[in-house]
Amino acid sequence: MKKILLALLFFTISASCFAQKKVADVAKFATETINLGNIKQGVPTKGIFTLTNISNQPLIIEQANPTCGCTISDYTKAPIAAGKNGIINATFNAASPGHFDKHLTVKFAGIDEVKSITLTGDVLSAQEFDKLKAAKK
Repeated sequence: MKKILLALLFFTISASCFAQKKVADVAKFATETINLGNIKQGVPTKGIFTLTNISNQPLIIEQANPTCGCTISDYTKAPIAAGKNGIINATFNAASPGHFDKHLTVKFAGIDEVKSITLTGDVLSAQEFDKLKAAKK
């Protein structure tokens, strides 16, 4: 009986030592989706994602990759201290009218899980955009 309990205790301790950290353990995003609203075709528009390091270790963003060529990203390159904020800038170049949902995948150092964040909105032609802007005045 002692051998079984000892083996069970050893297994439990081993499993907890090898447990994988998740993004939710180290970072909290202010929002995971930014709605850019109505944007003008051909005019690059930026969304800024803010995240907070909720761990007690410095947090490093390894990658913040868009899933298409119409979006460009930049992010905090320096380690983010515990309790401090970092940013991911995502710039969408609206080439054609219509609704869009553009995703970026974010990878943190030491975390196997990848986080997906989203830019969404509607692209209007220059004429539609100007007409909507004039109607709001």
